[in-house]
Amino acid sequence: MTIEGYEGERVLLSYDVSGSARAAAARVCQIIFGRQRISEGRERRPYQEKGFIHRPGVVWIGQSVLVMPPRDALELEGRLRRLGVHVAIGPVSIARSTLEVFRRRLALPA
Repeated sequence: MTIEGYEGERVLLSYDVSGSARAAAARVCQIIFGRQRISEGRERRPYQEKGFIHRPGVVWIGQSVLVMPPRDALELEGRLRRLGVHVAIGPVSIARSTLEVFRRRLALPA
């Protein structure tokens, strides 16, 4: 997750996956946080497929809540809705310094 590399408008995106939809919940986590993959070549090397939180300007606020550029929010909304996930989006006005306070300090793979 990074604030660096983006200075434009931001939107708040919240999503909710039904507790009974375990497969959808797992896929949502992969889309948002990324996942470890294995290449299909002869060498079959592991690599990290980055998620939305690795994009410039995206900040993970907490469980099921992100602040992000509008373009990324619309893309994520479409992908999540196709999985049957409830998604809500709204514009936010928040100073970068304030957003920094909410930024998670987890060591996520690059």
